[in-house]
This record gives sequence, structure tokens and C-alpha cells, in this order.
Amino acid sequence: MKIIAVIPARYEASRFPAKLMQMLGEKTVITTTYRNVVETGLFDEVFVATDSEIIFDEIVNHGGKAVMTGQHETGSDRIAEAVQPIDCDIVINVQGDEPFLKLEPLKQLIEVFRNDDNQEISLASLKIKLHEKEEIENPNNVKVITDNNGFALYFSRSAIPFHREISYAVDYFKHIGVYAFRKHALIQFSKLEMKPLEISEKIECIRYLEYGMKIKMIETNFVGVGIDTPEDLEKARKLI
Repeated sequence: MKIIAVIPARYEASRFPAKLMQMLGEKTVITTTYRNVVETGLFDEVFVATDSEIIFDEIVNHGGKAVMTGQHETGSDRIAEAVQPIDCDIVINVQGDEPFLKLEPLKQLIEVFRNDDNQEISLASLKIKLHEKEEIENPNNVKVITDNNGFALYFSRSAIPFHREISYAVDYFKHIGVYAFRKHALIQFSKLEMKPLEISEKIECIRYLEYGMKIKMIETNFVGVGIDTPEDLEKARKLI
């Protein structure tokens, strides 16, 4: 299999504009993310997909690869445009604001497809157990529930499942937005109309579920620092 990694990146962000161009030590957030993904050695190719000339120039001027895309509602749509002409089998989507993603979770995602002999899985993603009530109820944390085989049943910004039977312990899982796609599933996704559940929750992977595709979830202990706010950036700077 030919496996590539694509980092979708836009300059504007509603909660923290220009966050990808903020400095982490001597490099910007987006350059740090790009370099860390390249250094895993897992991919035949790594590039940034962006509609921003500022981000494009940042990556290219530091010796990286980048492609310009049109404007898109979701990162998956942006990646689909970028990989359309590329010969590959599996596409890993790494968020530009996750600069410290580790090697092991990426390897786990790739293994999903190496073991999928019948090619039933459209995409794979990561989940991590939540323990604090505040984290479970935080709508910025997307929660996921799965079946007994680890396939996603639903994603929500609400706390799912609803804990009505208090005598029974329930595990809650946060969805980490790192995806591994079959290329053909990604291209198909980009051609599908948004449906009510995706529009309501503003969670792009719900589109796959609404059209009957299978998402394999892998539990991980990886705790990154997603940079959504200036406070997150300060936390990330302490890790350098």
C-alpha cells in the first residue's frame, strides 16, 4: 500500500485566528506539525493542503511540500481535493493544530487497513477515555460510542451515552480528530451532500455514518495538545 499523510490547514480559525502561524520555540505550529509527521518515517509522502498563501509559503520556504486548494467546509473535503490526482491507497489526515502527535497511534491506524482483508473499513480514527465530568460535558470534546467490534455508532458534542442507570458504570470516550482513509472513500465523501445530523452537530465524520460507511475506532492513551485557544498554545510551549 502507498500511504501518504496530509495536513489540512487554514489560516482563519473562529476561536483562535492565525493559530497555525504562532511560534512554538523557533518554528511555527504548522511547521512543527509538518516536521514531526515527516520524522515518523511512516509515509511515502507528507504535505500540507491549504487555501492560505501565508501557510503555503511558510511550509515551502522551510523545505516542505504544500498544495493550494479551494475553500472548504471540512478538512476532509480539502484533503479530497488535494489527493485527487495522487496515486495512493491510504490517506492519513493529521490536524495542523496537533503538533505533538506520536508515532504509535499513527502506526495503529495504518495497521487497521493492513488487517482489513475484505476492505470493509472506509476509515479509522482514534478515541481516548474521558474521566472528568467537566471534560465529558464539554461540547468542544466530541464523544464517540462504538459497537462490540469497535465500529463507531455515533459521534456527538453531548455526553453519550446518557447515564440514566447510575448503578452501572459507563465509559466515555473522546474522539481525537486524526483519520486514516481509503482514498476512494475520501473521494466519495467529498461528493456526498451534508445531511441533518452532520449539519446539527458540526462533526464531519457523521457524514460517513449517515451514508452507511464503517469507521473503525482505535483506543489510545495518547494525550496531545490540540491548539484551539491561546491558553492551549501556552501549554504547548511548555512541552518544548
